[in-house]
Amino acid sequence: MKVLSLVELGKFELQDRAMPEPAAGEVLLKVGAAGICGSDLPRAYVNGPYHYPLVLGHEFAGQIEAVGEGMDPALIGRKAAIFPLVPCNECLFCKERLYAKCTNYSYFGSRQDGGFSEYVTVPEFNLIMLDDSANLREAAMIEPAVVGLHVMRRAHLDLNDNVVIYGAGPIGIMIARWAKIYGANRILMVDVDKKKIAFAVSLGFSEDDLCDAREKDPVAWVLEQTSGNGADICIEGSGSSPGLVNALRSCRVFGKVLMLGNPHSDMQIPREVYDRFMRKEATMLGVFNSVYKQGPHNEWEEAAAAIQSGKLQVADLITQEVPIDDLNDLFELMHNNTKLYCKGMMVM
Repeated sequence: MKVLSLVELGKFELQDRAMPEPAAGEVLLKVGAAGICGSDLPRAYVNGPYHYPLVLGHEFAGQIEAVGEGMDPALIGRKAAIFPLVPCNECLFCKERLYAKCTNYSYFGSRQDGGFSEYVTVPEFNLIMLDDSANLREAAMIEPAVVGLHVMRRAHLDLNDNVVIYGAGPIGIMIARWAKIYGANRILMVDVDKKKIAFAVSLGFSEDDLCDAREKDPVAWVLEQTSGNGADICIEGSGSSPGLVNALRSCRVFGKVLMLGNPHSDMQIPREVYDRFMRKEATMLGVFNSVYKQGPHNEWEEAAAAIQSGKLQVADLITQEVPIDDLNDLFELMHNNTKLYCKGMMVM
């Protein structure tokens, strides 16, 4: 089978490997689609992974082709998306079903080989079963959609709250769509990339709700859009100090700032910004991963249902689709930012 393997920093190889066999409690998944996450780019080109070689890809879905010992043969032929975190099932957090807080986890595409492969063996625990009619390209978008849903649930958004999202990439756009589903009033987005802003407009977002932070002061703009009050919910999705500082400054009294973006350098908050935020008695919340196999809200099942029913639109975010043979070129395109992209995807 073919895999795209990261063999050193910035270098991929298309390799032929032996077909894996599912162990007891596992299935063999034929990958139908796998998305390139924004975190895959620094993993491939800047910071590197935990080890080499590594097959990236944690946003993927496919069809079950075989099952291991003890598995129900009726699963063969079924479609599934994949929860990429493989928990230890032994630590305190796993015993409480807080799998995203596992202290000894593995992870498809970062700690073990992931979805940029023709076939992957997957534990039954990690399968999100889909309808037979499910579109696997859309199913590969469940993982980033879940991140956006988890943001909304952590924010406890109230009806008619004003929301500002710093970062208009695929997750930012999905957060905006979740915010609309949840009943937000104004949904504002800020970015520094004109291509992303133009793409959001092409999806139907109003130019009045989008700010190019290279041309306007985003904090003044948010205040102007919210009658001078600031946003009730500010979501920092850029992973940058300016994004965090702007989120803190544009938050209203008793509002909330959610830290979502992965930082790639130290985050610094000026004393004056800290002081004003403290006096607002506002709240800062960390956001990481999702809730899985825990009631009353299994966010993976809820996101899958929203996508399959059409309640949450995701297909229009997929801007590039390539076979595995051309996946290296797609990584280069996204890394160099030479062309508009939102979600690049490998399709089989």
